[in-house]
Amino acid sequence: MNEGVNDPGILKVFFMAGGPGSGKSFIAGELFGFPKGEMGSVSYSTGLKLVNNDNAFETMLKKAGYHVGDLAKYAKNKQEWEKVMQIRDRAKNITKTQQNNYIAGRLGQVVDGTGKDYNKIESLRKLYQDLGYDTYMVYVNTSLEVAMERNRNRARKLPDDLVQDLWQQVQDNMGKFQRLFGKNEMMIIDNSTYDNADLIDNVEKSIKRKLGRPVQNRIGIDWIESQKTSKL
Repeated sequence: MNEGVNDPGILKVFFMAGGPGSGKSFIAGELFGFPKGEMGSVSYSTGLKLVNNDNAFETMLKKAGYHVGDLAKYAKNKQEWEKVMQIRDRAKNITKTQQNNYIAGRLGQVVDGTGKDYNKIESLRKLYQDLGYDTYMVYVNTSLEVAMERNRNRARKLPDDLVQDLWQQVQDNMGKFQRLFGKNEMMIIDNSTYDNADLIDNVEKSIKRKLGRPVQNRIGIDWIESQKTSKL
């Protein structure tokens, strides 16, 4: 992999947003070409690095002999739940360290989160911008009914009332995200059905165009120039 100032993913960050059951992580894999089920994923087609707490958490759970589909059962046992939460904390720390390393090299990233906390994403986006990154968002939308059905059919289930609450929080943030990122830098995918291949293909093409164009952020442009000069 040819990392460096000429890497197409350099100084580009894509935020993923979508509630539980939206298929957000699956869509991220389809759009960016991330291998499935790895603690730290790299897209060799784009150079982007995946930042996702869940990948590390689920991988570490399996290594510790836990099953991701039994989290509700573990929660009923105080000692078991404390062990699970310790694993989650370690997973978060590992992911944060990876993210900090990516940022230090100004490497391109996909930050995969729910999008329920607008202020957190607003603050994180500003951090990336202040370091020279161009920032984008891919918002994966579904109806509440579809989100709840998919949640019930996956290994790591959430209670219906929590799914509904999280879905509503993400929905309430859609307009805020559009104003924050701008309509040209926020891509929305309706993933309520499985016949949206054309839409996903169009978004994938849009992502490739954004990756292919020069960095727009003035801070990033200056950083690239300083890196090139230091290598002379």
